[in-house]
Amino acid sequence: MIVLSDSFRLYLKKNRKLRDCIGFMKICITCSPGGHLTESLQLLPILKKHDVFFYTVDDGHAKKTLRKFKKYFGPRLLRSPLHLFDYLKNIFLSFQILLKEKPGVIISFGAGEAVPISLLGKLLGSKLIYIECSAQVYNPSISGKILYPFADLFFVQWRYLVNKYGDKAIYG
Repeated sequence: MIVLSDSFRLYLKKNRKLRDCIGFMKICITCSPGGHLTESLQLLPILKKHDVFFYTVDDGHAKKTLRKFKKYFGPRLLRSPLHLFDYLKNIFLSFQILLKEKPGVIISFGAGEAVPISLLGKLLGSKLIYIECSAQVYNPSISGKILYPFADLFFVQWRYLVNKYGDKAIYG
């Protein structure tokens, strides 16, 4: 993940369009707890000049890890029709958070819980940066496949995935 942070920093220095859109603003980092959350924390040194908040799943690990940060918690989303209420709750909660916080940029690390807030944020005018999880070595994630067409920037952490996604994917 350190490589990603360095690549992201270099990309910001070289890319005026992105640097301008990320100049001092509110940033939403959205991810699942566990490894996704751990990876997202690696970007905080780069984003320390910005107003950052998190949207993740309400679980013990996330609560403990994010105790010093502004955060919002939503339900865990399981891929089952039995959990339709949780999906609707996530969408409604995401919409409320976005209207309240009005982030200029959403940085999404996946997984499923991060998709609704990422898509709604894009619809409401936020820039979307997606960073594929480092565990995705050979195959794109479901979240990545969904968010790829909407992302303003799309990072993969394994060179092999650039070929799986396409020209918009940036290795780093």
